[in-house]
Amino acid sequence: MTNVIVPATTANLGVGFDCLGAALTMYNEFNFTSLDREEDLIITVIGDEADKVSRDKSNLVYQSFLKVYEKIERTPPSVKIDIKLGVPFARGLGSSATAIVGGLMGANELAGKPLSEVEIRDMAIAIEGHPDNVVPAYLGNCRLSIGEPGNWQICEIPWHSEVIPIVAIPNFELSTEEARKVLPTSISRSDAIFNISRMGLLLRGLATNNGKWLATALEDKLHQPYRKQLIIGYDEVKNAAIAAGAWGMVISGAGATLLALTNQENQANVVAAMELAWQKKGVKTLVKALTLDTQGARLVEKK
Repeated sequence: MTNVIVPATTANLGVGFDCLGAALTMYNEFNFTSLDREEDLIITVIGDEADKVSRDKSNLVYQSFLKVYEKIERTPPSVKIDIKLGVPFARGLGSSATAIVGGLMGANELAGKPLSEVEIRDMAIAIEGHPDNVVPAYLGNCRLSIGEPGNWQICEIPWHSEVIPIVAIPNFELSTEEARKVLPTSISRSDAIFNISRMGLLLRGLATNNGKWLATALEDKLHQPYRKQLIIGYDEVKNAAIAAGAWGMVISGAGATLLALTNQENQANVVAAMELAWQKKGVKTLVKALTLDTQGARLVEKK
């Protein structure tokens, strides 16, 4: 029996489009048990939105599980996968990344750990298609990931303990595919310079807990001006968050979750303000102050 816990992630952080992501203290849990019986696959799921998870061989956890056995050229065992959900679907919090990482780690453990950390990381990136969610989900912390297959450069980004991430998760979904469709195919030189300059400031602001820097650094011209039109009440929630003491607000991943950064003193006010602003737009939401997950995906003993 193997039990894997994988954290949620928030990607982009405004200007860090497709390359910057951070692990957060929300989790999906995956338990793998080899079966000595005729059925080759049994999947159980508990938690909110459990009805949205496939229980056949199309399941992303199982598909990722199979990739390990394909790579090591061994026949996959019959397996029972028990999934405990804590990360919402299609909300920009890396639910697919948790499934990929969980499936790869579970298979690697059952197979006797034939693959290295780097091999699992690179397989996760290949399955997901980009590194910004799967890398922090696997390794924890905030990570900058750039490069290409066979030459990934992964850099841990210092995140000050007093920088508090607050997620506002609405009761509607937004697919990554839909969010990418609204993006322009090219941008101006001035917009490129705008984002490049703020990327440097963002990294320094996160490391030093400098709210003034973060307020400027969380601005973006590459994707958020286009994606916000897909999110009901975006401007109202952002204005409310900043008025309550947030330094700024961004779209988490492709959305629809919104992420605000603030300090410990203002976190309760920001949580209440974001929730109220969306309520006024008729949107039910879950708003939580989280912290950075520093461990990443890990094996745990089943209690």
